[in-house]
Amino acid sequence: MLLNNIKEVREQIKEWKSSGLKIGLVPTMGALHAGHLSLMKKARETCDRVVVSVFVNPIQFGPSEDFDKYPRTLEADTKLCEREGVDIVFAPSADEMYGKGQRLSNDTLTYVCPPFFYVNKLCGKTRTGHFDGVCTVVLKLFNIIQPDFAFFGQKDAQQVVIVRKMVNDLNVPLQIVQCPIVREESGLALSSRNKYLSEEGKKEALVLSRILNNINLCFKKGITDVSALKETAYSFLTEKHDMEYLELVDKNTLEEKQQADADTIVLIACRVEGVRLIDNIYLGE
Repeated sequence: MLLNNIKEVREQIKEWKSSGLKIGLVPTMGALHAGHLSLMKKARETCDRVVVSVFVNPIQFGPSEDFDKYPRTLEADTKLCEREGVDIVFAPSADEMYGKGQRLSNDTLTYVCPPFFYVNKLCGKTRTGHFDGVCTVVLKLFNIIQPDFAFFGQKDAQQVVIVRKMVNDLNVPLQIVQCPIVREESGLALSSRNKYLSEEGKKEALVLSRILNNINLCFKKGITDVSALKETAYSFLTEKHDMEYLELVDKNTLEEKQQADADTIVLIACRVEGVRLIDNIYLGE
């Protein structure tokens, strides 16, 4: 069922919980693809009832980012969710989530702000305030839906670490489940933003996975010096690639590594045709 109202969602959740049912949440911004479907499948395997939220969250977008043009495909998303056996699609408006007429600013709205150590790097370096917006909306969803499990994709690895940190620090009674990246046959990580790319752009975007796979191959051959591993990336880049970052960090704390090991995750962000894409790989996989 499609619900837009917090009160209606809470009433249904209360009924399920009174019957002892386990509830899974898949938070999304819509424009659903096979990566999202893999989260739904895992949620269905793990839980008795599955809720998918579809909400393009305005407070996690910066002023020069793509909030207005972010793809919104609720009708198609709802059909996909029904096909996957999702019990509730929760698609609230911004007024429903934040209050009618609320000015969406940290001057007037209570924000959940994760520690600076976790957000002053990687995506947080150029997307100021992004993770404040993410944690705020995610905690609101957790409070509304009260899931036992919440399912996130590995592609947004920094986000998963930060949300898990928030859950632990604030004693939120649920388990975060991270699910593997789903890729096109070519190796391109699935993303709602791939819709912005031309066919040629999709070919150029394969540079992200090629760089990651090459670093992983070098690591498996015994190269552990982070500077040397990062240096291998540059032969793959052309004038069509605007790399924002390439970092090797601890997979649990996001602390930068000098020597790579089995607890290292490699993360990359790169613009292709002006579209910002991210990808990552756990070394040794």
